[in-house]
Amino acid sequence: MMSVSLVKGGRISLSKEKPGLSKIVVGLGWDVNASDTGREFDLDASVFLTDASGKVSDDANFVFYNNLTSKDGSVVHTGDNRTGAGEGDDESIKVDLNKVSADVKEINIVVTIHEANERKQNFGMVRNAFVRVVDESDGKEILRYDLEEDFSVETALMFGRLYRDSNEWKFAAVGTGFKEGLAGFCRQFGVNI
Repeated sequence: MMSVSLVKGGRISLSKEKPGLSKIVVGLGWDVNASDTGREFDLDASVFLTDASGKVSDDANFVFYNNLTSKDGSVVHTGDNRTGAGEGDDESIKVDLNKVSADVKEINIVVTIHEANERKQNFGMVRNAFVRVVDESDGKEILRYDLEEDFSVETALMFGRLYRDSNEWKFAAVGTGFKEGLAGFCRQFGVNI
């Protein structure tokens, strides 16, 4: 099976692409040009597990570098890569779709630039950003979304979203963001900051 390449707004049923799929890895990657500001870039992946109201039911369902596991244990952040250097995934999120609490309807995958305002950095300085979903059981890539738009003011972007549709898990390529950084997404998803 070949990997499906999505464009912004594209959707795919993971349940149809790979029947019986349970454990996936969401890989996120990017390249940065430190010479744009003369300061190091530190991009961070975060995940918001939201219920039918579009909010997190518990702050423990905000998964990031200081809270690496969701309340139900279904989502695990594998840790912060502070440089973004090298090939392949810069940060990874492991998801066990079968363990996700019944009240969780969406798993929103966000990447933010740490201290973006202080360092005068934004996603316009980030190249080759992507999100991909891999079947953990065989290491095969199921889908990939390359964010090719120009995000010249945004300091936080939603790369993609896993969501329940009846009894199927689907993935949507989102590619939208905020200039308020992580705080913008925390407000949107009801996290107490």
